[in-house]
Amino acid sequence: MKIQESAENYLEMILILTHKLGQVRSIDVAKELGFSKPSVSIAMKNLRENGYVEVNEVGYLILTDKGSIIANKVYEKHTLVMTLLMHIGVTEEVARIDACKIEHDLSLETVEKLKEFIAKISN
Repeated sequence: MKIQESAENYLEMILILTHKLGQVRSIDVAKELGFSKPSVSIAMKNLRENGYVEVNEVGYLILTDKGSIIANKVYEKHTLVMTLLMHIGVTEEVARIDACKIEHDLSLETVEKLKEFIAKISN
C-alpha cells in the first residue's frame, strides 16, 4: 500500500495531533505543518476521497483504519530513525528533521533490523 510522501506526512501529523490534542481539525494540521488552510483542505479532500480520513459532523478529522495503519507505520519509522540518530550523538532537533526525510524510504527489513538494534543498545 504505497501512497505519496506528502499524504504520509499528513496522516502522521493527524495521528500525532490526535494524541496531543484529542481532536484535530484541518486548521490544526495547517498550523503545525506551516501550510496554508486551502492547501491542507485540498489534501484532506484527497485523503477523504481515498478512504484514509473521515470528517465528523463538527469538522474533526478521524483516521480510518486504512489511514491509521499508514500513519502508525510512518510514525514508527520516524521514531526508530530519530532514536538511532540521537544515540549516535545527533541533537534532537536535527534528528527529528532528518527522520522526517528518511522515514518514507525505509524497507520493512531495515525497520525490523533497526528495532532489533535499538533494543540491543537500549539495554
